[in-house]
Amino acid sequence: MKTRILLDCDTGIDDALTLLYLAPLVRSGEIDLVAIGTVHGNVAPETGALNTLRVLERAGVHDVPVAVGAGRPMAQPVEFADEWHGTDGLGDIGLPEPAARPADVSAPEQIVRLARANPGELTLLAVGPLTNLGIALLLEPRLPRLFREVVVMGGAFDHHGNITGHAEANVWHDPEAAELVFAAGWPLTLVPLDVTHPTALDGAWLDRLAAGEGEVARFASRILEFYVTAYHRSLGVRGAVIHDALAAMLAVDPSLGEYTERPVRVELRGDRTRGATLWDRRRYADDGDRPAVRVAVRADAAAFQERLLSSLL
Repeated sequence: MKTRILLDCDTGIDDALTLLYLAPLVRSGEIDLVAIGTVHGNVAPETGALNTLRVLERAGVHDVPVAVGAGRPMAQPVEFADEWHGTDGLGDIGLPEPAARPADVSAPEQIVRLARANPGELTLLAVGPLTNLGIALLLEPRLPRLFREVVVMGGAFDHHGNITGHAEANVWHDPEAAELVFAAGWPLTLVPLDVTHPTALDGAWLDRLAAGEGEVARFASRILEFYVTAYHRSLGVRGAVIHDALAAMLAVDPSLGEYTERPVRVELRGDRTRGATLWDRRRYADDGDRPAVRVAVRADAAAFQERLLSSLL
């Protein structure tokens, strides 16, 4: 069955690279990008929607509805990631307005409508905070039975967090929504920092991209400059982790990863641990009727890097 993707994102630079990875698969007919919703996270959802349309236009993908979603988390103030993505979410390179406009429906409503209309057919790929998914679950309690699969980029287990010492960004931005999503009982694959960080792009990869002559390669290299600078400022190395693209690649080709299944919870109360994702490794642990989540624990880093580069070139 062709993979039919409903994408939920917060389009900053790594989301843009993810869209550019998916675009050739959409144009070739290998996958069907049914719709996209945006959420607060890297930028405000309105900005994310316009960025999504800008990227799709540059990638030659048209007529994909893009809906604006939740502008804040369920239970905490909203925060954005200007220092990593720029105030416009795409490295402050001054892109013009897109020709298309966002759809006249909210992203959570779009999730519910499409799930009801296509029961068992869609893969919900979520690479931003999970507020839209949480709202959709509250709107339609049957939602977990209506999706073929849900793939989420989020969480950290044996890897340190990237917002706090324990919490990964997408979960930290809305822990209550993440807890709803992880407890919902749908077929869910979680792609945490443990598996995205080993796929980091290095300077040699960035040089190969910069040598590309196509419009998409030049655009990708241009927006990556801001992101790579932020990584260098933070970690002292020239490189970047494109977390979201790995989640997308595993949604399209799960064979690139290795997985384990365990119930996953989100810490909601700790002063220093709020937003942390937790699992119990003990074989005799009793998590009651908590549903298991399939968690990616390894991925083929070389294949990921080559496929991403190929899609951009």
